[in-house]
Amino acid sequence: MPYKNPIICLKCETTESSFWTNAENLGVICFNCVNEAKKNNDTDCELKDDEDEKPNKRKTRTTRSHKTRLNPNLVAKQNIGKGRGRRGLFKKTPIKAPTAVATTVTGSYVFYKGSYIQIGDIMSLKDENDDCYYVQIVGLMTDQYCHKSAVIQWLLPTEESPPPNEEFDPATYIIGPEEDIPRNLECMEFVMHAPSDYYKSKSTPYPPVLPTTDAGYIWTSIESVKRS
Repeated sequence: MPYKNPIICLKCETTESSFWTNAENLGVICFNCVNEAKKNNDTDCELKDDEDEKPNKRKTRTTRSHKTRLNPNLVAKQNIGKGRGRRGLFKKTPIKAPTAVATTVTGSYVFYKGSYIQIGDIMSLKDENDDCYYVQIVGLMTDQYCHKSAVIQWLLPTEESPPPNEEFDPATYIIGPEEDIPRNLECMEFVMHAPSDYYKSKSTPYPPVLPTTDAGYIWTSIESVKRS
């Protein structure tokens, strides 16, 4: 049934539309306004869903009083943490110590038990039966723990040598074999320093046949060292 009066939209007041909708006896609404109303309803529903998914943030209340805001010195200072106690040290994971590297220092002399020991000195050694043997120091060395050791050369007695346990006569001994492995100075006892150039020779154990210089005297023997 056609309308007698011209049709006007309640929202946009347009008079032309392909489709009209009644608004509960208040009037009519055009097709474009109906579509806009549906779109607005859809967007409102999406916003409500997003707000429901977000967690509710707890509102923080400031408990700072009026006095502390005026005087900042009244604010409690932060406690400075102390260092870790001794109990905390034992709870740490153990760290592997570095491996000790054996280092030896060689030299021509050492101080051992208040004595000045140098290369060429005569030392004595004793075995299990308390038999005495005499050696000469060829080299000295000290390790990283201050343990002093010496490379020795054995002195062999002859028929003219006195009993080794009683005394030592350097003129009656000959130079014997040399050891490759050093011995600790704790097992040795000092007898005397190098008695002559014969024992000091480094290149050969025997004196030169034709000496270059004439000393003006003939060296035969020196006094023997008696053991107490």
